[in-house]
Amino acid sequence: MSQAIIRYGAVIAALTALSACGAGAPHGMPGAGFAPQVTVVTLQPQSVNLTRELPGQTNAHLVADVRPQVSGIVEQRLFTEGALVKAGQPLYELDERLYRAQYNSAKAALQRAQATLAAAQLAAKRSAELVKIDAVSAQDNDNAVAALAQAQADVASAQATVDSTATSLAYAHISAPISGRIGKSTVTPGALVTANQTAAMATIQQLDPIYVDVSQSSREWLQLRQEIVDGRVQATGNEAPVEILLINGSRYDHDGKLQFAEVTVDPTTGDYQLRALVPNPDGLLLPGMYVRAVLSEGVLAKGLLAPQQAIMRDPKGNATALIVNHDDKVEPREVKVSRTVGNQWLVDEGLVAGDRLIVEGLQKVQPGMAVKAVEATAASGIAAAASGGDTAANTGATSAGVASAATATR
Repeated sequence: MSQAIIRYGAVIAALTALSACGAGAPHGMPGAGFAPQVTVVTLQPQSVNLTRELPGQTNAHLVADVRPQVSGIVEQRLFTEGALVKAGQPLYELDERLYRAQYNSAKAALQRAQATLAAAQLAAKRSAELVKIDAVSAQDNDNAVAALAQAQADVASAQATVDSTATSLAYAHISAPISGRIGKSTVTPGALVTANQTAAMATIQQLDPIYVDVSQSSREWLQLRQEIVDGRVQATGNEAPVEILLINGSRYDHDGKLQFAEVTVDPTTGDYQLRALVPNPDGLLLPGMYVRAVLSEGVLAKGLLAPQQAIMRDPKGNATALIVNHDDKVEPREVKVSRTVGNQWLVDEGLVAGDRLIVEGLQKVQPGMAVKAVEATAASGIAAAASGGDTAANTGATSAGVASAATATR
């Protein structure tokens, strides 16, 4: 009985000691002397292609309004609305009877003037021979020479009238000024059209290639220019590639090239226009569509990229991060970020190469706390051993995304 009482007292004493040891640590927190494990990424400089995503709108490469240059009744429409037409292809036929009559009259007047010129040439030649032997007076010879000059002028005038009426006759046959896709016709056979009317009979647009016009803030442009002057960014030069994103978020198959930048800034918005030329062989892009253009601005030779989950915001909205310093303690940093690079931030200030940035375990550490830092790649290996590889695959993909060279987009 006494031995049982002794054993019971020993158990009570052991439980009391264990309870006393755990009483100092809050529920869910490690005990004294225990350093929590966190996953870190060591920041390394890398080449970053700086890009900017800007809203844009498509515009036809060439646009031509089809208008009549002579008046008349439309006899035929020779094209299918919405079809592709080639330059010089007939589009409309106007009633040409009046213009053909004028042309025939002008040709007859030209023939009459040519006959008069032939007679004047003979008379002038004959007079030149007779004046040598004093068979005619000098006055008569001068009159013959003047009549020849008058006949030559009459022929030139008649020829000009023929050319003018021939042009009017040709204008009665309206053809396509450019190649492209033609829209709907605003007139039908039997309609009266007038020369140089304001309303177009149809409009032709050349859609391959097609323009994409975008607007960029002059403030952002000045900032980029300053970075290039300071040597932080290398300019990409003229005809930089342009990636097009459609309104549904998908990427367009063909990249364009930057053509030019406007020389003036819109005083109402502070923006200036950029124009890119984009191939459109399938006709997917139509004039007036809203798209987004990703423009390459330059290359940052030594950029620092930080995973987005490692950058936090304080109550004032300032960006902050936690790193593990050389003493293996948590140290807070205020950082400045400006661009996203996929799932990462491009760091402008606050972090330097070699900093061990905490990306996992942020919820269980505080500034000044001693921690055990494990690199993201090593942490994925540990997780793989614990979970059979599923966690390792996810973490490894994240680590690969952190380490890869990327394109920074605003």
